[in-house]
Amino acid sequence: MRQALRLHPESTCFAVTHIDVEVLRPQPHNLTFTYVVTGTIGDLAVPSANASTRTDELWRHTCFEAFIGSSQSVAYYEFNFAPSSPECCVLQASLNLGQPLFSRGSTLRVGLSAVIEEINGHRSYWALAHPPGNADFHHSDCFALELA
Repeated sequence: MRQALRLHPESTCFAVTHIDVEVLRPQPHNLTFTYVVTGTIGDLAVPSANASTRTDELWRHTCFEAFIGSSQSVAYYEFNFAPSSPECCVLQASLNLGQPLFSRGSTLRVGLSAVIEEINGHRSYWALAHPPGNADFHHSDCFALELA
């Protein structure tokens, strides 16, 4: 299913006009997210291509995020993904959630978001839904997609 991210009402973005996320659940404990960015991709600040490594504070630059929780708990897991090249306008990430992560019969609550940094340093914030006030991807209002 395709989901459109919305620009935060207090944000502006000149480089990106649209961000869609295709969400697939090929197996009960697997999710695949494909983020598709439309706009002037050359105006995005994208980290230089490096080998994949764990990195702190990806949210300070162009990155894509998925928050996954359960309808039976306020706890959630956060996944952050950074594009690997300036030519990249599509990022795909697959997650194996594992059997013990969520109990049988619970509904997955998913928040999808993106931080877009332009080459001039300006950042914008995109999500399925935004709570009132400042951008806060950890807020429960952002967990707008439910998967049975």
